[in-house]
Amino acid sequence: MKKTICGVDVSKAKLDACIEPGHRLASFDNDAAGIAELAAFCREQAVTLVVMEASGGYERRAFVGLWEAGISCALTNPRNVRRYAEAMGILEKTDRIDSSIIARFADAKDLAPTPLPSQAQQRLKALVARLRQVTNDLTVQKQRRASLLDNPEILVSLDEVIALLKRQSRSLEGEIASMIDDDPLWAKLAETWRDMKGVAGRTVAHLHAEVPEIGTLSNKAIAKLVGLAPIANDSGKRKGKRPTRGGRAGVRSILFLVAAIAARYDKSLGEFRDRLLKAGKEKMVVRIALARKLLVRLNAKARDARAEYANAT
Repeated sequence: MKKTICGVDVSKAKLDACIEPGHRLASFDNDAAGIAELAAFCREQAVTLVVMEASGGYERRAFVGLWEAGISCALTNPRNVRRYAEAMGILEKTDRIDSSIIARFADAKDLAPTPLPSQAQQRLKALVARLRQVTNDLTVQKQRRASLLDNPEILVSLDEVIALLKRQSRSLEGEIASMIDDDPLWAKLAETWRDMKGVAGRTVAHLHAEVPEIGTLSNKAIAKLVGLAPIANDSGKRKGKRPTRGGRAGVRSILFLVAAIAARYDKSLGEFRDRLLKAGKEKMVVRIALARKLLVRLNAKARDARAEYANAT
C-alpha cells in the first residue's frame, strides 16, 4: 500500500475500523468519546488518512471530530466500495470486512482528503436541509387537509400543524437569507444569480449549501457533480443511450423546476427546449438538457463573480 489508511465502517451506534496494511481491527462507539478513542488509535498507528462511506449522515460527527483532532479524512461512495469488493471476489459483508475493504479501496483509488466544510457552510447546509423537510411536511399536511373538508375537529388539528410549519419555514428562510447576506462572497454570488429570471432565494440557498464548488470547476465537471452529465455507454459498434447517474439529487430537483420557469422568460433557453422537442427528444431528456444548460450558465456566472470578488479584495 502507498500509505497507512484506516477504513471505518459507520453505523448509528458503532465505528468499526481497520488499518491497512497490517489488518489491525478495532471498534468504537459512534459518540464523542468513541471518536476520541478512534483518533488516538489512528495516531498510535501513524495513520495518514481515515476513509469512511457517506452513510446517510451517521458519518458526519466522526468526520468532523477526526478533522478537528488533526486527522485527515475522506468520504467515499458506498456503491463504489461494494463494486470494488465484488470485483475482488469478496462477496461476504460484515462491518469488519467492510472496514478493511474501504481501506483497500481508498489505497487503490489513491483517495485524497475531503476538505472539512467551514462552520458557516455546515450550518447553512443543515438549515437548507431542514427547510426542505419543513416544506415537504407542509405539502403533506395541506394534502391531508384537502381530503378532510367534512371533519371540523381534524381540520383544527391540521390547521395548527400547518400554521406551525409556516412559521418555521419563514424563520428558516430568514436565517438562511441573513447568512448569505452576511458573507461577502455568498452575497456576491447570490446577486449575480438573481439576475436570471426564475432564480429566487431558495435556488440560491440550495446552490450555496449543496454545491459550494460552483464557479471553481469546469462546466463538464460541475454537470457530472450534480448528476446532469450523460454517461457514455458504448461498446464496439453499439452506441447505447447515455443516462445520467448519481450526483446531488436535492439541487438537481431544484434545477429541473427552475429551468422550466427560466425557459419561459429567457428566449435562448426557450428556443433550446423547443429545438429538442421538435427533434423528437423524450421529455425527460429535454428536462435534463435544460437543467444542465441552466447549471452551466450559473457556473459561468459564479466563475466571473468569484474572479471579480478576488480582484476587489
